[in-house]
Amino acid sequence: MSTENYDVYKDQSAAKVITSKDLSRMAWRSLFLQASFNYERMQANGWLYTILPALRKIHKNPDDLRQSMRMHLEFFNTHPFLVTFISGLVVSMEEAKENISTIRAIKVSTMGPGGGIGDAVFWLTLLSICGGVGASFSLSGSWLGPIFFLVAFNVVHFALRFGLANYGYKMGVSAIANLKEQTRKLSHAASIVGLTVIGAMTASYVRLESGLQLVRHVEGVEKPFVYSLQKDLIDPIMPKLLPLLWTLFILWRIKKGTSTLKLVVWTIIFGLVCIGLPVLVKHWFGVDIIDPAVLAERMSQG
Repeated sequence: MSTENYDVYKDQSAAKVITSKDLSRMAWRSLFLQASFNYERMQANGWLYTILPALRKIHKNPDDLRQSMRMHLEFFNTHPFLVTFISGLVVSMEEAKENISTIRAIKVSTMGPGGGIGDAVFWLTLLSICGGVGASFSLSGSWLGPIFFLVAFNVVHFALRFGLANYGYKMGVSAIANLKEQTRKLSHAASIVGLTVIGAMTASYVRLESGLQLVRHVEGVEKPFVYSLQKDLIDPIMPKLLPLLWTLFILWRIKKGTSTLKLVVWTIIFGLVCIGLPVLVKHWFGVDIIDPAVLAERMSQG
């Protein structure tokens, strides 16, 4: 039986090889973070492209490089302007040959807050301020409006993009000594944060709702009583339960080795069945919603 530890790099020599030139190169390459965006792993390809030169300098062992690249091709999604902070932090941990699970946990736990902070700082604040000032120039007849907007917005953008790459790397280097002593606790805490982020993403990105309703007609009452399975039963007990169950099912099938393409096809078929079920019920039984009494009566009649 193999006792190989896939959480530890084979080459544990932690030489300092990353320079400020490498960090600047990463910042430039991060401009292509979303060039191959997809709905399976989102920014994962662009993320690996951003840090790949640094990984090649760090990992001279081909197996270590392959293992690191495989891990960094996992799902990744954050704000494109703040990604360099995460890349600097992760590269410093790769350089120190931290455990792969610890690097993964740090990456996952920082990408969620990075997305939220970036949206608030750039799209809601900086964009509004620069756009408002630029628009005021244009409304007064000045040609400085679009120029001011582009220059002001991108000065802040590029200053943060390059500055955060160095800050993230230095922050990681200074924390390495602490990490060595607190790796288990940090990994556990980061895993909790990472799972929280994944749980929030499941609730945000996965939509699965039941339109099933139970209706009861009461004699003498014009409007029937309608009981929604989703709103009146499932959501009060645990909101977003159906998306969670479907996500856990997909995760279970992935662990069983089912291909991603098959899971996508299954999801499409499942969605079509759920959408077509009410139509079939109406066609077969002549009712718009599922009434247990009417349904039982029609079924007893053959």
